[in-house]
Amino acid sequence: MKLVATSFLIGATIIFFGTHAFEGAWVGYVRAAAEAGMVGALADWFAVTALFRRPLGLPIPHTAIIPERKNMFGQTLGDFVGVNFLSPEIVQDKLRRAGIAERAGAWIKQPANAERITNELSNVLKGAITVLKDEEVQAVVEQAIVKRVTEKPWGPPLGKLLQQVLTDGAHHKLVDLMCDRAYEWVRDNYDKVSLIVSDRAPTWSPKFVDALLGDKVYTELVNFAWAVKTDVNHPMRLAVDQFLIEFSGDMQTDEATMHRAEQVKQQVIGHPDVQKLISSAWSTAKKMLIDAAEDPSSELRKRVTQGLITLGTNLTDDLELRAKVDGWLEQAAGYVVGNYRAEITTLITDTVERWDAEETSRKIELQVGRDLQFIRINGTVVGALAGLVIYTVANVLF
Repeated sequence: MKLVATSFLIGATIIFFGTHAFEGAWVGYVRAAAEAGMVGALADWFAVTALFRRPLGLPIPHTAIIPERKNMFGQTLGDFVGVNFLSPEIVQDKLRRAGIAERAGAWIKQPANAERITNELSNVLKGAITVLKDEEVQAVVEQAIVKRVTEKPWGPPLGKLLQQVLTDGAHHKLVDLMCDRAYEWVRDNYDKVSLIVSDRAPTWSPKFVDALLGDKVYTELVNFAWAVKTDVNHPMRLAVDQFLIEFSGDMQTDEATMHRAEQVKQQVIGHPDVQKLISSAWSTAKKMLIDAAEDPSSELRKRVTQGLITLGTNLTDDLELRAKVDGWLEQAAGYVVGNYRAEITTLITDTVERWDAEETSRKIELQVGRDLQFIRINGTVVGALAGLVIYTVANVLF
């Protein structure tokens, strides 16, 4: 395009000098048009060149505008973007009209898209787990979880929980199970009951007496166990309920009982198997998470995918939910733009400041230079026409 624009200047110059070889009234009109075209071409060449460099290398004021005032352009551009594009009102209005929640829901509820998001989330999860150091995570687990669990007394909360269980009657099934097992054990262990009786009998007691006594004790035990098993209001059951009620209260108020609960807690926490379980908790959880993330058929990934589909469906069908999500997005965007607009526009100004002046000028010239060369071409043509008009008017008037 530079060659094309320059060829117009050369053409006007050739015509201007060529007219001196001819005579006639028409020659003056052609010479005036060519002369004015040369002036217009040179003037516009100077103007276009002055944007990017000093014409002919001469230190003419107000030339090489882009290299000299690059930083100011960057600041002006940043301010322009901040005022006209990054105002909370403009951003919120754009988000409001965009209907992001509905469009996002329509995209997410597609199974293929939900699966794609799940894959990306799985990769993120695996990357995050891989980056974390096992010893550091284990220390967090022990300090943040185990320590908090053990530093508080167990007696009162356990007592309150037991009291709630007793109030709801949820313990009756456990008592029923214990009664059933007790009856079954007594029923199926005649020999053991008889052996216990014979072992406790005096040495001088006859064997047949011991056998009769064993039979009697066994029969009474079976009848007692059966009565406890079948009668929900049996005194034994009522005694167990009363004991549990008193025990739940003691765990909350009795110092001795609470102290014993703390001792049991320390024994449980200090047990080697428990310590081993705590130390391997993160390793086990890590392996489970990685396996679940890598397996497309894992329950975790299925639930995440289904949850995404449900979320997308709700966003498209539930007007109230969609309005809430859009409102959250608008508020978040307004907050970010209102509080961090200067930091965002600084990205523009800082980036422009880091650019090399000559390289920046060259890049801009390559982007817009083609259109600027049309200015030179138009300058040549318009100058020639203007010169022709001026010459014509002058001849008519004078």
